[in-house]
Amino acid sequence: MKLVSYIKPNSVQHLFGAIEGDIIQNLNDCCSANSIVELISNKNWMETAKVFISKNPNKIDQLSDVKLLATIPKPTSFRDAYAFRQHVATSRKNRGVEMIPEFDEFPVFYFSNHNAMFSDGQKIELMPDHFHRLDYELEFAIVIGKGGKNILSKDADKHIAGFCILNDISARRLQMEEMKLNLGPAKGKDYANVIGPYLVTPDELESKSIDTAFGKKYDLQMSCYVNGELLSEGNAKDMNWTFAEIIERASYGVELFPGDVIGSGTVGTGCLLELNGTGKRANPDYKERWIQAGDEIEMQIEGLGKITNTIVKAESNHSLLKLKK
Repeated sequence: MKLVSYIKPNSVQHLFGAIEGDIIQNLNDCCSANSIVELISNKNWMETAKVFISKNPNKIDQLSDVKLLATIPKPTSFRDAYAFRQHVATSRKNRGVEMIPEFDEFPVFYFSNHNAMFSDGQKIELMPDHFHRLDYELEFAIVIGKGGKNILSKDADKHIAGFCILNDISARRLQMEEMKLNLGPAKGKDYANVIGPYLVTPDELESKSIDTAFGKKYDLQMSCYVNGELLSEGNAKDMNWTFAEIIERASYGVELFPGDVIGSGTVGTGCLLELNGTGKRANPDYKERWIQAGDEIEMQIEGLGKITNTIVKAESNHSLLKLKK
């Protein structure tokens, strides 16, 4: 099943439903739910939703008549992990430092702003400082459906309600400056994340799943285009830490809740920071490329669909960088 959040023109009511092709089967009131998070909080929600659909075949909306929202517009929390070794190793090599051995000891993640989620097709308005080395990050994410605490990796996949594409948009200058203080990333990443276009349930990806001793991986091609030009490619199966292992660490001594979003981290070659660094290491005259106002970013992941967003500049001259003491 693929679930979307959406609104109708001239309305502020958040709706949600199961999408197939260009038809959305509205699921508001299924399980007395008014959001995807409320729906997936219910035990056996998918079977209940299928029965609801069969009993309400005319409760439908056309995709062309609605506006998609972020799949989970207001997640209960948002963690982003660091699961692809290639991205980490290459980025460190580009900075002239060795690979950090702790990467292979445990999965790490940071918390970001769960109230800054954008949808497929939405224009993303950014402040002037964000355009100092503005970057995309090609990722995918899980949404927790079944909460829990101290979840073991052998049980963790059962806590995943589904998967989405994630673009972790990053202002690299802000990020790098604040991380010199050994905190963050914070202001470099807290203003815009794209999650969508829909939530794909695990059964839809079963044919692409790879069983490991520590949870499932998925053989899904990943790509990112900027203004129609292919810049990044990778595969989700190259995660060195599974989502099951990440859930195990995230839930240690802490309750996870339905609606929590956890990102995979950037796939190898999945951002301009990595590509620019590799290019400059090979050729000192390499011309760096960063996201500019007016650029269109398109991400595709096999089985998870496509998200497309245009970046625009806010009509403001307010700058944190100019306020430095």
